Amino acid sequence: MTAVLGGCGLTGDSGEVTLSLVAADYGDSKDNSSQNYWDELVKSYEAKNPDVHVEVDVYSWNDVDRKVKEMVDAGEAPDMAQIGAYSDYADKDLLYAADDVLSIPVQADFVSQLAGAGQVNGVQYGLPFAASTRVLFYNKTLFAEAGVTPPKSWDDLADAAEALDAKGVKYPYALPLGAEEAQAETMQWMLSGGGGYTDDVGTYSVDSPQNVTTFTWLRDELVAKGLTGPVAPGKLNRAAAFAAFADGDVGMLNGHPSLMKMASDKGVKYGMVTTPGAEGESPNTLGVSDWMTAFKKNGHQDEIGDFLDFVYSDENVLDFSRRYDLLPVTTSASQVMSTAAEDKDLKPFLDELLLSELYPVGKTSWASVSADVKKRIGQAVAPGGSPQEVLTQIQGTAMRVGSAE
Repeated sequence: MTAVLGGCGLTGDSGEVTLSLVAADYGDSKDNSSQNYWDELVKSYEAKNPDVHVEVDVYSWNDVDRKVKEMVDAGEAPDMAQIGAYSDYADKDLLYAADDVLSIPVQADFVSQLAGAGQVNGVQYGLPFAASTRVLFYNKTLFAEAGVTPPKSWDDLADAAEALDAKGVKYPYALPLGAEEAQAETMQWMLSGGGGYTDDVGTYSVDSPQNVTTFTWLRDELVAKGLTGPVAPGKLNRAAAFAAFADGDVGMLNGHPSLMKMASDKGVKYGMVTTPGAEGESPNTLGVSDWMTAFKKNGHQDEIGDFLDFVYSDENVLDFSRRYDLLPVTTSASQVMSTAAEDKDLKPFLDELLLSELYPVGKTSWASVSADVKKRIGQAVAPGGSPQEVLTQIQGTAMRVGSAE
């Protein structure tokens, strides 16, 4: 039993504290489960801090956010949760702010784009834990057979797709707008067309002229010409698109670092370039971060802070990033990775991080908007579909659910 005294949890009379952490699994097998990473990290931490014990429960990404919500709803919030979102909990005043738990050097070391995305009303509650960006992957073998070079603009991409199609490539350009991760492909294309989910002051602008132009181009120049493969974009999930690329059936698609290993394991020779934009290389790319959160419920503020300072040491940030082909969330670890020979494969993604834009995760409405994108966006590029109509419907959802923010 844990007694709470003066804001500090004490186990019995021993002065020992037990912290609970729920974390997501980034591995794809038992051998590389994130449980192994956390077990090693905790063992190292406890050896230096014998009065603090850390219990870590790792769940798949299919379950972890729901599990934490169930715990919070039952009044049993963990001390820390490493999950996909934070703003709902911050909005309910359930979280410590970064200022409350992290030392100044650790907090100041977060990559600026990620730290900014972790803020609600100017206060940082989401601590970035793992990051990735997107680049355009292309199959070198298929490109050589079609006699085309990696595209820099949308027109280049369409021309390459037509040449690949003429050679019988199954998916000249894979456009995964299915429910699994449609919000990512959608934002990547919005950014490449000079738009995004929000405008410069953070107001939703889903149906902006730039976004309508982007999805009209996709509908007319790729989908209508049969250049996106046999599965309708609205039915194609990211995992299936990645698997098809690894099978050698995709000419090009937007991908994140995990696709490198998938493709290499299957012997696919691939290249990576900056995402094409409307007039040339896209000035922005999609950045994605997962989040560490610290809950106030059990009052272990000092112990949580000390443990998280250890979690965010360069050694541990680099270890995690390298194990799972992810980008470091701290500037110091990013600098190490940018010059290390062992990390050269991640360099294209690392270069994009400082140019990246993240989902508007600081808005409590984002979960609802993201769900609506997943539900509707495939209709925008379907033959006969109306990008203006679909984007206006999603904008309506955004305005409705975001009105209380």
